[in-house]
Amino acid sequence: MGKAKKTTPLMQQYNTIKTKYPDALLLFRVGDFYETFGEDAVKASKILGIILTHRNNGGDRTELAGFPHHSLNTYLPKLVKAGQRVAICDQLEDPKATKTIVKRGVTELVTPGVAMNDDILSAKSNNFLCAVHFGRKLLGISFVDISTGEFLTSEGSEEQIDKLLQNFSPNEVLVPKTHKKEFAQLFGNRYHAFFMEDWVFQEDYALETLTNHFKTKTLKGFGVDHLTHGIIASGVVLHYLSETQHRQLQHISNLKRIAEEEYIWMDRFTIRNLELYQSPHQNAVTLLDIIDKTISPMGGRMLKRWLALPLKNIEKVKRRHQVVSYLLQEETVLQKLQHAIKQMGDLERLISKVATGKINPKEVVQLKNSLEAIVPIKQLTSQSACEAVQIIADQLNTCDMLRNRIKEMLNEEAPVNMLKGKTIADGYSQELDELRNLAFSGKDYLDKMLARESERTGITSLKIASNNVFGYYIEVRNTHKDKVPAEWTRKQTLVNAERYITEELKEYEAKILGAEERIQSLEQQLFGQLVVWMQEYINPVQNNAQQVAQLDCLCGFAQLAKENDYIEPVIDESTEIDIKNGRHPVIEKQLPLGEAYIANDILLDREQQQIIMITGPNMSGKSAILRQTALIVLLAQMGSFVPAEAARIGYVDKIFTRVGASDNISMGESTFMVEMNETASILNNLSERSLVLLDEIGRGTSTYDGISIAWAISEYLHEHPARAKTLFATHYHEINEMASTFERIKNYNVSVKELKDNVLFLRKLTPGGSEHSFGIHVAKMAGMPQQVIHKANKILKKLEKSHSNEELTDKLQAAQDEMQLSFFNLDDPLLEQIKEEIVHLDINTLTPVEALMKLNEIKRMLSKKSKATS
Repeated sequence: MGKAKKTTPLMQQYNTIKTKYPDALLLFRVGDFYETFGEDAVKASKILGIILTHRNNGGDRTELAGFPHHSLNTYLPKLVKAGQRVAICDQLEDPKATKTIVKRGVTELVTPGVAMNDDILSAKSNNFLCAVHFGRKLLGISFVDISTGEFLTSEGSEEQIDKLLQNFSPNEVLVPKTHKKEFAQLFGNRYHAFFMEDWVFQEDYALETLTNHFKTKTLKGFGVDHLTHGIIASGVVLHYLSETQHRQLQHISNLKRIAEEEYIWMDRFTIRNLELYQSPHQNAVTLLDIIDKTISPMGGRMLKRWLALPLKNIEKVKRRHQVVSYLLQEETVLQKLQHAIKQMGDLERLISKVATGKINPKEVVQLKNSLEAIVPIKQLTSQSACEAVQIIADQLNTCDMLRNRIKEMLNEEAPVNMLKGKTIADGYSQELDELRNLAFSGKDYLDKMLARESERTGITSLKIASNNVFGYYIEVRNTHKDKVPAEWTRKQTLVNAERYITEELKEYEAKILGAEERIQSLEQQLFGQLVVWMQEYINPVQNNAQQVAQLDCLCGFAQLAKENDYIEPVIDESTEIDIKNGRHPVIEKQLPLGEAYIANDILLDREQQQIIMITGPNMSGKSAILRQTALIVLLAQMGSFVPAEAARIGYVDKIFTRVGASDNISMGESTFMVEMNETASILNNLSERSLVLLDEIGRGTSTYDGISIAWAISEYLHEHPARAKTLFATHYHEINEMASTFERIKNYNVSVKELKDNVLFLRKLTPGGSEHSFGIHVAKMAGMPQQVIHKANKILKKLEKSHSNEELTDKLQAAQDEMQLSFFNLDDPLLEQIKEEIVHLDINTLTPVEALMKLNEIKRMLSKKSKATS
């Protein structure tokens, strides 16, 4: 029989702690190192590039990887960014104080969505932890950023939740284990998801968690009491924070509803197509890259939110425009404000560290300095002639008492680590000053003692020093060894000297060491009291951060307008969009030096010009015109000025964009079906204030089908009571015929100059349709072989001659005749049914889309039959 395996007490302790945190990577503090064992060690060594070793415990092989404890801030961010949840297990007592194994326990669980460390957080982005609750009909969602104290909730359809996930791009999403599959099907796998037990997703438990946290009886005061699903998600998020050892959360002081009805609705395709804050293309420049002129982290985070959620409320938009306009006129005010904002740290995250008790002395001083920068901001804004600026001024709080208290208590040069320097200022605590005197006046005392002993013994080269092994000692060179008094005790022999200690030195040492220890504990105690006292200021400081963030965004808009020649748009209740010489904010910054962007006018309304058909060859800039129209509307409703000569915008409530077949082929769906599904979702959600941008719809199919789909969709948009404003870019010039039948459809083309055998794209939008397709010219520009182009030209001429609209009808008619013949006398019930279907079709009244659907249906019936017979 083999020997029973023995586990060391240390590994027993490790295993007990590890079972409590099975889903986390456990960093186990042993002496000066954080160690990982087993599977964790394998993961850690891969992610961190540290060496993986083995130890044999009673014949058991255990993987092992570790790093020095002071490198935690280097390694922890790497683990969390790789999506790991990391449990930090520290020694809870001084190893010197115990004879048995040191007490250890997990002091913090850091996960991708729950982090306070600056190395993990990125300054201009929120770090959201999110929970999604699957109700019967609706889903609930909640977001919390423990580093800033923001706590938001909402509920809605799958589509709404998908959009919110995209807007807030959380770093971690909590999902019930029972809905693991469903979550991946609906929202893909681009989020770090953590799956939780079902019992956490219960309404009564969530309510109890939330009301206990906010110390209220109900949630009525937050205006969320009707959002059952949202409340469950919010409860889950708070539950998870307590699970991860975050108990001090006073900075999360309210729960806000994300009021989606106040913002422009954009679905995820639109957000992706317009490349607002992320782009599928590598190294692409997004709109955010161009417009972000914010200086502070708070401003950077708020700008992202504004971009994800542009406003529909005209008053609010106008207030932002007023501030931007005022700052543009008052250049010195703008400069002074920007200078003050530059002096500021991250107010929101600093005050959150106060709340969670994780702030160090240096950061407290930084908080004070940041608040000092508010004084000139308040002064400048309160003197402003602009009412919207004064409103901001009224809400700023200079927190005088807080600043004075920190100033009088802390040393300006306070260290990050209290053991490494002087934290409490001189003159604050009498006891502390006396102890410091004792500890630091020691130098004189030792000098005097040295002089006295030299004289007494006649040894000229005495030296006093100290080391960690036996404290203070007197060093005597070997040449004077014979003069050493008998009462000195020898402690160490060196090559050419001896070291001794004396009674007097021992007494002195005890006194000094006592003072140093006492200084340390007193500093810690005083600093701890200060941090607790500072918690009274969480709300005013958070409010300051919000006001500064707003100002920062608006200063940024003024800066943007000044640098790029943007103008103030007029936003009103009309339903028109009238843009004079609009430009694409991103493309105009990417042009080669010296080249000017070709600006274009766009006029859309619901009476005369509801749908604009833009024809023109590929590469001629049709898509840019579509996108720039949407971006100008978005910038205007965010409160920014816009790249145009003039712009009047009847506010928009929904923006839809669809770009013809390109994206989903990789997902294995037919591009045609994808396009139809997406377009159907637009047609079902139209409103009177919608802006619809369709780019090359119907491209994923044959030309005839493509034309017929484009036609059917345009007709639907024209006849729909909402009369949604639409820009439709297409290279099917046949579509131009619609303008003669439908009064609110107008043709425009991107003008092209034809020089003999050459094409010059002018990228200027001009009224009227375009004559023919320029595909061949584009091929020529791309360097296609001469004979290919020659042949293509020949075929095109031939086609243009023979090609007529009757052709499509003829084809269907022929198919009908053929089928009637071939199905004749067949007694198969299915074929009989199909025959009925086809014979009773009235081809002349059938729209192209209906014809396609019908064909699809018949195809399905037949394929079912062939499967059955095989």
